[in-house]
Amino acid sequence: MTDIPHGLVTGKVLHKTQWTDQLFSLQVSAPVSPYQAGQFTKLGLLNREDEFVRRAYSMVNAPEHEQGHQHLEFLIIKDQNGQLSPQLHELKVGDDIFVGKDPSGFMTLDEIPEIADDLWLLSTGTAVGPFISMLESMQIQQQNGSDVEKVMSFKNLVLVHAVRTEQDLTYRDRIAQLVNHFQGKLQYVPIISRESVTGTLRGRIPSLLLGGDLEQTTSVAFNQTRSFFYLCGNPQMVRDTSEALTSLGFEKHLRRKPGQFSSENYW
Repeated sequence: MTDIPHGLVTGKVLHKTQWTDQLFSLQVSAPVSPYQAGQFTKLGLLNREDEFVRRAYSMVNAPEHEQGHQHLEFLIIKDQNGQLSPQLHELKVGDDIFVGKDPSGFMTLDEIPEIADDLWLLSTGTAVGPFISMLESMQIQQQNGSDVEKVMSFKNLVLVHAVRTEQDLTYRDRIAQLVNHFQGKLQYVPIISRESVTGTLRGRIPSLLLGGDLEQTTSVAFNQTRSFFYLCGNPQMVRDTSEALTSLGFEKHLRRKPGQFSSENYW
C-alpha cells in the first residue's frame, strides 16, 4: 500500500453536482485545519502508476467545521489532457480522496484595506468559487453578529463572473440568495464571451473595465480611495485586467505598500 505523502489526509466525497459535461462540483469531508474564505488546498489521487497527483483548488463554501472535519466544496473543470481532473470527474459519493491538511492563500477578507468601501470580485470560470466562499462567510458573520463592522463597512459588493457560454454560469441560485440577503449592497454581473444573453454583458473583463461598461451597469464608480479589486481566474485575464487597472490609476496591493487590487491565478 502506498504511504500518504506528508501534508495530505484522507477525505470522503459527500456529494457531486454535474453542471455541464466538463464542469462539476465535489463536496468533501476531511480532517483538515480551519481555513479562511478565499483560501485553497490541494486535492490528490493515485494515478495508474501508483503515484500521487495533486493540484490546488479553492473552496467554494464558507468554512464549516463539524466533529473534527471540515466540509469542503470545490468547483472543477475536467481537462481532458489533465493529470488529475479526469480522475476527479470519475469519483462517486463515498469514494476516498486525498486533501491537503493545511489550506493556505492570501486572497482573504482580512487582507482588504480597511479604507475600501467598494469591493469588486472579478472572476473567470471556476475562479468564482473563492468569491462565493467570501460572500457566504460575510453572510454568516452578519447573521451571527461577529465581525459585523468589517462586513458592514462595504457600501458596495460587486461579483463579476465571466464565462464562455450561459451554461457555464454556476451557482446562480446561491448567488441569487446572497444578492437577496445583502439587500441591494451586492450586485451580480455575469459576462458571456461567446453568446448574447439577455441580462448579461458580452465581452472580456479588461475591455469592459476600460470601456466603462462595469461602472455603467452597476452605477458604482471606480475610485482610487474607495475601490478594491480582487482578480481571480486564468492567467491571461489576471494579466490583462491588472494592466487595465494600472492604466486607470490603480496600484497592486502589497502588505508593505497598500494598493487597490490583488490577484490570484486560478484555472
